Amino acid sequence: MEYNKEIKNRLRRIEGQVKGVLGMMEQGKDCKSVVAQLSAVRNAIDRAIAVIVSANLENCLRESMEKGEKTEHLVKEAVELLVKSR
Repeated sequence: MEYNKEIKNRLRRIEGQVKGVLGMMEQGKDCKSVVAQLSAVRNAIDRAIAVIVSANLENCLRESMEKGEKTEHLVKEAVELLVKSR
């Protein structure tokens, strides 16, 4: 699968968020603030996973349909990926 610019940019933003959390720790920010930012990072990662899995599913479905193949296993595999990521 080729990862598009949107997905890569999303991960770069997450990288910036993590660096921000490290900066907060170095500045001695309180636990509540650090945990809130880490939670935001986790949510951003969850969204990135969903975008990657859905884009992959779309590509796989398109290819399988063009070849006349069944697609049920692709949907099942995508759901399993999302469940494992939680």
